[in-house]
Amino acid sequence: MNLILLGGPGAGKGTQAKKLIDKFQIPQISTGDILRAAVKEGTEMGRKAKEYMDAGKLVPDEVVIGIIKDRLAQPDAKKGFILDGFPRTVPQAEALDKVLVDLGSKIDHVVSIEVDEEALVTRLTGRRTCKSGDCGQMYHVKFTPPAKEGVCDRCGGELYQRDDDNEATVRNRLATYNQATAPLIDYYQAKGLLRPIKGEGSIDDIFNKIVGIVSGGGCSCGCKH
Repeated sequence: MNLILLGGPGAGKGTQAKKLIDKFQIPQISTGDILRAAVKEGTEMGRKAKEYMDAGKLVPDEVVIGIIKDRLAQPDAKKGFILDGFPRTVPQAEALDKVLVDLGSKIDHVVSIEVDEEALVTRLTGRRTCKSGDCGQMYHVKFTPPAKEGVCDRCGGELYQRDDDNEATVRNRLATYNQATAPLIDYYQAKGLLRPIKGEGSIDDIFNKIVGIVSGGGCSCGCKH
């Protein structure tokens, strides 16, 4: 079972990936994690990535693809994987297809968690985090507020809004997603791999929709793939 999770910032991809890992015992492959691991291990691709990172430059696609190929070839990915944060663009998706052909593998499902943009803004701008380094508890002013405004229930520390959760930054992140990543929806739709679901309801409701799809239940609109 080889999966890609798509969805804008705040759609809940990370939360659902963790639940899928627990249920199906397959690894989550995050580009950020494997880049750091490759650099630490000093692999050929890791050394190339480090040169760009040390220079403050973006790691080019061909290096990222090489690192992902190395990771997908590892034994724990043989029975399946969840790609998180990759591909981000259509050229990356095309390169991934070539890598998977080389490995004798393929993507089975691309689950797109669809959430209204204004709902994403509400989700992200309402997040509050405890300033205490030993705590870091997270809240939401609308969905999971603390008992006392601005004060952490767990440790009594001050709650704050992260810089990247202010409205202007959130809307910029969504615009970037729509420009670069949203075209992937059309790409995978054309391949018959897209499984759109509404990212509404509880975390468990959304998880059950995904499990139904990847367990052979077709897409959430009722058609069969």
